[in-house]
Amino acid sequence: MTELDVAPTAPSALAKLPLDALHRRLGARMAPFAGYEMPLQYEAGIVAETAHTRRAASLFDVSHMGQAILAGAGVARALETLASADLISLAPERTRYTQLLNETGGILDDLLVTRLPGVEERLLLVVNAARKQHDFALIAAALPRFDFNPLDRVLLALQGPRAAAVLGALLPGAEDLAFLGWRAFDFGGAPLFVSRSGYTGEDGFELSLRAEHAADLAHLLLAHEDVGPAGLGARDALRLEAGLPLYGHDLDETTDPVEAGLGWSIGKRRRIEGGFPGYARIRQGFELGPARMRVGLLPRSKAPLREGAALHALEDETVGHVTSGGFSPTLQRPIAMGYVAINHAKVGATLSATLRDKRIEVDVAALPFVAHRYFRTPVGKDAR
Repeated sequence: MTELDVAPTAPSALAKLPLDALHRRLGARMAPFAGYEMPLQYEAGIVAETAHTRRAASLFDVSHMGQAILAGAGVARALETLASADLISLAPERTRYTQLLNETGGILDDLLVTRLPGVEERLLLVVNAARKQHDFALIAAALPRFDFNPLDRVLLALQGPRAAAVLGALLPGAEDLAFLGWRAFDFGGAPLFVSRSGYTGEDGFELSLRAEHAADLAHLLLAHEDVGPAGLGARDALRLEAGLPLYGHDLDETTDPVEAGLGWSIGKRRRIEGGFPGYARIRQGFELGPARMRVGLLPRSKAPLREGAALHALEDETVGHVTSGGFSPTLQRPIAMGYVAINHAKVGATLSATLRDKRIEVDVAALPFVAHRYFRTPVGKDAR
């Protein structure tokens, strides 16, 4: 069903989530991922969890992700020397997606950056689990004059079309947050960070709070008739349907943001001024076009393509490879993503791949496979 890194790992080497006991009581099937024991699925299964997220709302535990605060006068400008987004213009209580880059423009990690309110200039960072130690060491070493504080907080994601109504009943005002808006709420006398964001293509929220309060919040949310638990399997299926890249699969140190289809995350000022690692390569990508592109793929088979499968032009030239693949519960068919040479990346182009010793045809498709349903603030409504 999914293509997550869940290879066998010695249980003693794995960290447990703060809500591990809750997941096990809910019947979770646990699996290793990024050094943690994570819920892969619950009793309903991946297909049902995916459908429930599309229909109502699901609660995901993503506490394996890294969270940190980077603070100090001029910190946004300083972080721009490592990341490609326009962070100087980022308003308080707003979040922006960006990438940390190496000197050749390859992606070291993708992350979310939020400017926190207050007189002091502070940025809240959320990074990928498998890269957090690398990212934290890089940032601390590159920006030593700033205060850098990793956070020990649970991170929950409430995703789906009913998420706003459910959370708004518990935290009045949360339902009014704009997409990529952020606000701190009081929950049991402790600060609860709420961002209208997620990794499913659906409307939803990410909720960060200290571990001692997290079980209470999870129980309150799961008690709602519209909310069910969902694991990594459904999260992976949803993000693939939404055409969202996964670090270590669709993104890595050899891929740059332009060929990955993430050029939209680099603002006009940054495209003109540069000042981030790998700028020459990325500028060339914008000006001349990339040599390859991340595309959607629809195999003409009942079995899904898997990561690493070579893609061929019909004359048998190798023109790309698959980076993510699986079965789409929503579309009831196999789907995949991969990188394809630019002259073969046009939607509708026909390629081929080898699946179980048999050559099958593969159609290049537009992304996303399932349309995004992120919340857009109605005209005239407060979009703080």
